[in-house]
Amino acid sequence: MVSTWAIKLMKQVPEIINWEVGNSMNLMDVLIILVYFTVLIVVGIIGAKRAKSSEDYILAGRNLGFFMYFGCLGAVILGGASTIGTTSLGYNYGISGVWLVFMLGFGIMLLGLFLIKRITSFKVMTISEFLGKRFNSQSQLISALVAAIYDMMVSVTQVIGMGTILHVLVGWNLTTSMLVGGGIVLFYTILGGMWSVTMTDIIQFIVMTVGVFFVMMPLGISSAGGWSGLASKLPEGYFSFTNIGLKQIFQYFLLFGLGMVVAQDIWQRVFTAKTLKVARTGTVFAGIYSIFYGLAVSIIGMCAFIVLPDLKDSQNAFASMALEILPNGVLGLVLAGVISALMSTASGTLLASSTLITNDILKKYYFKDINERQFLKLSRIVTTIIGVVTIIFALWIQDVLVALDVAYAVLSGAIFVPIVLGFFWKRATANAAFYSIILSSITILIGLAFEGITSTNPILYGIAVSVVSMVVISLSSQAKEKQVSDYTGDVGSETSYIDSAK
Repeated sequence: MVSTWAIKLMKQVPEIINWEVGNSMNLMDVLIILVYFTVLIVVGIIGAKRAKSSEDYILAGRNLGFFMYFGCLGAVILGGASTIGTTSLGYNYGISGVWLVFMLGFGIMLLGLFLIKRITSFKVMTISEFLGKRFNSQSQLISALVAAIYDMMVSVTQVIGMGTILHVLVGWNLTTSMLVGGGIVLFYTILGGMWSVTMTDIIQFIVMTVGVFFVMMPLGISSAGGWSGLASKLPEGYFSFTNIGLKQIFQYFLLFGLGMVVAQDIWQRVFTAKTLKVARTGTVFAGIYSIFYGLAVSIIGMCAFIVLPDLKDSQNAFASMALEILPNGVLGLVLAGVISALMSTASGTLLASSTLITNDILKKYYFKDINERQFLKLSRIVTTIIGVVTIIFALWIQDVLVALDVAYAVLSGAIFVPIVLGFFWKRATANAAFYSIILSSITILIGLAFEGITSTNPILYGIAVSVVSMVVISLSSQAKEKQVSDYTGDVGSETSYIDSAK
C-alpha cells in the first residue's frame, strides 16, 4: 500500500536521495542492484511456467502455504512509500511516526480476525465480484471501476518512486529509469501473473526484512550512540506515541485502517491461501509484522535526526542514513530492499487492477462465453495494456497527488460500508448497495472540492451517507426486491449467501 509519500518522491527528484548518492555508489553496489533485477526477470520466466490457468495467473492456484502467503502479504502491504515516508515521520515526530504503518497493519488484522472466513467462503476473485454476488451487477461494475482506477494510480506512484531512485543511484536519466523499473515489474507480472508476483515478493520480503531489521536499524542505533544516545539527544516528545497529533492518527485510520479492509490487492492475496487457517493466521501475522516494521523504520528516522540533524528534507532520511552508515556492498543490498518494496506494491496493484477489469467488466459484459485458455490470454493482454498505461502516466503526469488521494478517500468512504454490511447484515439489499456507493462517492468528491484533499471530513461524510443510505433504502425497498444471484442464477433470499459464509 501507499501514501502520498511516493508522489513526493517525483516532485523533488534531485533532493530525494541527493545527487551525492549517485556519486557515492560503489561499483559493487550498482552490480548488486543489477544482479537483483536479473534475478527478478528469471523468476518471472519461471513463474510463467506455473501459470497454466486463469486461477493460477490471478490467484496462484489458491495454493500458498503459510510462509509464502505471509511473506507475499507483508511485501504488498509495505511499499517503498511506507519505508521512506515512515522514516521521514520518525525524523520529524519520533516514535509516533509508526502510526501510518500501524494503521496498515491494524486494517490487515481486522480483515484476518473478522472477515477472512466469510471472504474465502464466497470463492470470488475480487471485491467487486463479491458485491455483484451479494447484491447486483450494477454494484459490481461501479465498485470495479473505482477500485481498478485506485490500484492503477498506486502502481503509477511506485513506478515514479523506482524511477527516481534508479535515476539518482545509477545515473540513468529519469525516463530511462522509470522504463527500466516499471518494465521489469510489467515483464514478470505479464508472464506469470500471481505466481511470478508471489515468487518475486518472497525475494523482496526477505531483502526488505534483512535490510531494515538486521542492517539499518542496528547500525543506525549504534551510530546514534545506542539507546542512551537516543534518550539523551532526542527531544522529549519523540518518545510519545501521540506526538504526531490525534487528528493525524485518526486520518491514518480512515485512509489506511479502513482502506486495507476493502483493498483489491489485499483481497487477491487472501484468495491465494491454501486453507482458511493459512489465510487467517497469515493475515494476522502480516499485520503484526507490519507494525514491527513501522517501529523499525521510525527508529531509523529518529537515529537520522541525531546523526544527520541538518537534512533539508526529511524524506532523504532513509537514503542519507544508508549512505552515512553502510559499507560498500551492504549499501547496495539495503537500497535494493527499498526498490523491492516499491516493486512488490507495483506488481500487486497492477495485477489487482487488471483482474478487476478482466473479471468484473470485460468477462461479465463483453466476453461471457470465453473458455479458460481465452480468459488467461485476455488477462495477460489487459495486464500489458494497464502496465503500459501506468508507465506512460508515470512519465507524463506531473502531479498525481490529487488523483491518488481522491481514489483512496472514495475507496475507504464509499466501498467500505457496503462490503461490511453485505457480510454482516442480512437485510441489506442490492439497490441500497448501488445507491450507497453512488451517493457516498458524490458526497466525498464534493467534500474534497470544498475542504481540500487533505481534509478528513469528506471521508466521514461519505461513510455517514453510505450508512444512512444502506439502512434507509434496504428497509424501504426490501419487500419489493427479489433476491437474485447474478452468478448462480438461483432465485432465493440474500440470506443464503450470508449463511453460507458463516
